[in-house]
Amino acid sequence: MNTSIIRRELHKQIEHLPEDILVQVADFASFVISKRKVKPVYDEWSDEEWQEFSLSHFFAEDDEMSYTLEDAQEIFIHENR
Repeated sequence: MNTSIIRRELHKQIEHLPEDILVQVADFASFVISKRKVKPVYDEWSDEEWQEFSLSHFFAEDDEMSYTLEDAQEIFIHENR
């Protein structure tokens, strides 16, 4: 199996993981990366790549989190104490 197929399959699996398992996978990936001293790809991203990444996540339709005006007020009040 070539690496592009592995990456696609892994991405599909990650998309459907419960949050607690996703956190474990992220922790494991960080462990392997640090153990092998692999430089994260995003260290080399340009401003345009960061903008594209942030916009793609901002406009993602699978965002399950919702915030209310009360949430924003609570954060604002907490940060301005």
